[in-house]
Amino acid sequence: MTTPRPATELSADEARRIALRAQGFLGSPDRKAGVRGILRHLGAVQLDTISVLARSHELIPYARLGRVGRTTVEDAYWKDTHAFEYWSHAACILPIEEWPHFAFRRRAYRNRPHWNHDLPEGTYDQVVKQLRTEGPLTATELGGAKKTSEWWDWSGTKVAVERALMYGEVVCVERRGWKRVYDLAERAVPADLLHDELDDTACLRRLVRLAGQSLGVGTRADIADYHRIRGEQVDAVIADSGLVPVTVEGWGKPAWADPAALATPPRGRHRTTLLSPFDSLIWERARTERIFGFTHRLEAYVPKPKRIHGYFAMPVLAGGRLVGRVDPAREGRTLVARQVSLDSPKAVPAVAEALVEAASWVDCTDVRVERVDAPELRDALTQAVTRALVTALR
Repeated sequence: MTTPRPATELSADEARRIALRAQGFLGSPDRKAGVRGILRHLGAVQLDTISVLARSHELIPYARLGRVGRTTVEDAYWKDTHAFEYWSHAACILPIEEWPHFAFRRRAYRNRPHWNHDLPEGTYDQVVKQLRTEGPLTATELGGAKKTSEWWDWSGTKVAVERALMYGEVVCVERRGWKRVYDLAERAVPADLLHDELDDTACLRRLVRLAGQSLGVGTRADIADYHRIRGEQVDAVIADSGLVPVTVEGWGKPAWADPAALATPPRGRHRTTLLSPFDSLIWERARTERIFGFTHRLEAYVPKPKRIHGYFAMPVLAGGRLVGRVDPAREGRTLVARQVSLDSPKAVPAVAEALVEAASWVDCTDVRVERVDAPELRDALTQAVTRALVTALR
């Protein structure tokens, strides 16, 4: 594909601020739209099993809106069919109106030549029949999720219902105790959206456009990664996606931007906050390094002796920059900063503010700092936390 000559040149700082605004950080968030507005703005909110402060899909709106109630978050996603869970960047909560645009992925799953789990004959039809009669149900209620205690040893029922989810015959309509609750798509998805009429090109064009809007500006790899489509699929549709080619200082690669993101300069400030490692602002490591000069890596799956920043190190966003990391834990009503990494002494007040606000959100009344990568800053951080706690309690 011949790439059109870029019409716009952006500085690295402009690109960073465009990305922050596109991700819902710069400018006043639409509080009236709340969590649902955040979901539609981002296009995808990643799910993950790890819960330290809270689960990742709760941390995403918290980072943008502040102390939104956790029940409010769950209700916003699942009540009144505003969202569905499907495979996008990973397992993600997606706006329900995007159901038709994942038809290309549902077709790909239906045409998949092999699976990692065998499906006993008749089980698929039995699961669909049971959901039609009794649904919505969890895998346990359908007959059991696992054959043994091993996480990977799925029962035939679990294999069947997950395959039906991939095919689009079944939808996850909520998470209950972190278990998926399944129902038939014909009941759960609004009738005007329940179709697979769009061809692959139309689906991909839409997802590329959505990725560009959610990123503000991105390279081919950034855009492909957002909903995990292939680079050649991006190439095939990007000229007709509505995104425009740009160059960004220091990126060294062609980039595309959302025209709306270029129409006005990004202005405003944002909250100082902890970020989930699965936040879409930072979930692509190479992009995070390119935009923020910050190396971000989830170490939960790294052997403990090899961890550098901690099990669930959460980057701290302040002043449009990533200024440090906190690996949190909870002991009763104390939020424990097990390990803190600071980019410089100037980051101390921001990290203290982020810690105290996060503690308040999860009903902790105290904060304890254990280890700081620069030991000489531990006392300063502890004192800043104490001052922030006193201010918060006034």
